[in-house]
Amino acid sequence: MAQALEFLFDGEADAAVRGLWRELERAGVPSLDTRTHRRHRPHVSFAVAGGIPARTREALADDLRLLSIPSLWLSTLSAFPGPDSVLMLAAVADTELLAVHSAVHDVLAKRVKSPSAYYLPGSWVPHCTLAQGIEPEQVVAGFAALYPVTPIRARVSEVAVVDTHTGEAETLLRLTVPPPRN
Repeated sequence: MAQALEFLFDGEADAAVRGLWRELERAGVPSLDTRTHRRHRPHVSFAVAGGIPARTREALADDLRLLSIPSLWLSTLSAFPGPDSVLMLAAVADTELLAVHSAVHDVLAKRVKSPSAYYLPGSWVPHCTLAQGIEPEQVVAGFAALYPVTPIRARVSEVAVVDTHTGEAETLLRLTVPPPRN
């Protein structure tokens, strides 16, 4: 079991990602996590660890309330290769996003069990997973179905700690997201 710190999207971005999932399904690419067979909410994970204790969650919530959480621009269709291939939309890693990520890890440092090296500063690739645990031919089919992708502006509406196996979530922070400008 692992726990992830997830930044969840506003309704418009959530709907846009779910639309991409439907396109993948029509192309024969499962958008469910093929290991757990559950659908997650569209998000970007900022940290993953074996456990994030209650006191650390409180400290995270306190710190996050003081930060300006930037919008995420999901614009690059890409993949992580390997036995657990991931098709994803990578986020633009601008200075504001990296500053929030760094602040999160300042709080987590030496306070979590078994932190995942993939999410540490310097290693992290901010992204929204579109399909996970897929075969190489499904990666190709996913690219064919979605390319070129229209960039998605994802405003963060909630920050939660999520059990990566069960999907159970504890909300740390809810943000008021203003309606989009026309």
